[in-house]
Amino acid sequence: MTTATPKPAHERTFLGQPRQLGTLFSVEMWERFSFYGMQGILLIYLYYSVAQGGLGIDEGTATGIVGAYGGTVYLSTVLGAWLADRVFGPERTLFYAAILVMCGHIALSAIPGILGVGVGLVFIAFGSGGVKANCTSLVGTLYSPEDLRRDAGFSIYYLGINLGAFFGPLLTGFVQTTYGFHWGFLLAAVGMAIGLTIYAFGRKNLPASAHHVPNPLPRERRMAFIIAALVVIAMIVVASVTGILTADRLAGTVVVIIIVAAVAYFVVILGNKRITRVERSRVVAFIPMFIVSAVFWSLYQQQFTVLTVYSDKQLNRNLFGWEMPVSWVQSINPVFIIILSGVFAALWTELGPRQPSSPVKFAMGTIVMGIAFLLFIPMASTEPNSAPLLGVVGVIFVFTIAELLISPISLSLATKLAPEIFQTQMVALLFLSIALGTAMAGVLAGYYTIEDQVPYFGILGAIAIVVGVVLWLFTKPIRKLMGGVH
Repeated sequence: MTTATPKPAHERTFLGQPRQLGTLFSVEMWERFSFYGMQGILLIYLYYSVAQGGLGIDEGTATGIVGAYGGTVYLSTVLGAWLADRVFGPERTLFYAAILVMCGHIALSAIPGILGVGVGLVFIAFGSGGVKANCTSLVGTLYSPEDLRRDAGFSIYYLGINLGAFFGPLLTGFVQTTYGFHWGFLLAAVGMAIGLTIYAFGRKNLPASAHHVPNPLPRERRMAFIIAALVVIAMIVVASVTGILTADRLAGTVVVIIIVAAVAYFVVILGNKRITRVERSRVVAFIPMFIVSAVFWSLYQQQFTVLTVYSDKQLNRNLFGWEMPVSWVQSINPVFIIILSGVFAALWTELGPRQPSSPVKFAMGTIVMGIAFLLFIPMASTEPNSAPLLGVVGVIFVFTIAELLISPISLSLATKLAPEIFQTQMVALLFLSIALGTAMAGVLAGYYTIEDQVPYFGILGAIAIVVGVVLWLFTKPIRKLMGGVH
């Protein structure tokens, strides 16, 4: 029987995990505080009228911008992973990316109008991508492949993410309703500054592998990549200036880019002659998991598009004569995560080798996510502010169960299936699936209307359930390809 790797008697631990998990837990918690705090007020800032402190953008265009931004966050993990594997190493890439995130929030708070949105979201998207891919990868370096603490450790790490996600919308939402949107964005910047400071003091204690560049880019090839990057930037600028790339086309454009990037990434990894036959088989096993992950996140990430609009217009937010800020709905899910992540971590630890395989967990999570969407149907109404708060809380609880069956497990799975020379970039591939789902959440939100709630939630919920069932049926051949990885 496989057992957890014994830890030396003198080893200091963080909640029974490697001590360095505490540093990564902290930086990700504060980065998520700033990320979700800003995102909790971003959509309403875009479509609220100027009199309400917003920019007065069309609602459909605003949801598309949020979806495109969210997709770009996860798409940029590819760049963050590439820089880690080829140029800086994961630890330095994480540090520089965190600085970029802080600068993005400062831009949102200090630069007025659509210019501030453009500059701020670009900085945050690319910075967050670098933080997410590398922080997750660094957590993976703390464990040997046989250490059964790994899934529990990722669940605890996920708890840190959700502590930030809980307090972020609460505090930025309170500041936004009291002082205005730009003060809310400034608070997000302060949160990221705190996380950056903690990480600056703790980064020296990370394992030596955190500072290693796995596949260094030859110095003579660097200029070619710099020129290519400048060409891409120039193309985006030209497309924006000429009207080819408009705000209402952003989400669809990002979806296409992500699909092309994902296919190219799989081709590059599978075609690399330095990976072994077993490693190549494991990458093939990851393909159906990638697809299912994208389907799951295309529903789940509608918390920031459809659910925000729903909370603003359909949800009864009156609490004893006081109207709860719209952004506070975003803090409900983290509460359940905080409560249940420890339960799930203990469950997987207790079950050990008897726990369900990763494909089964993915299938269960997707099915449960479909059920969550179906639960909106009994509350469907064209009357404004008619949806009961407890009903939405119940739906978000089901969201949480689905999330815990997929999200922390997928982080762990990506590190276990990764070829040795593509450790960080396999995590980036996972985030590409989230990018695809997030951008699709923006595209799908364009079809949501109050009058068509029943078919909207019903069709998407049914599709997710079918996808989950199909994955469950193909669990055995997928596990065979995984080459002994559970």
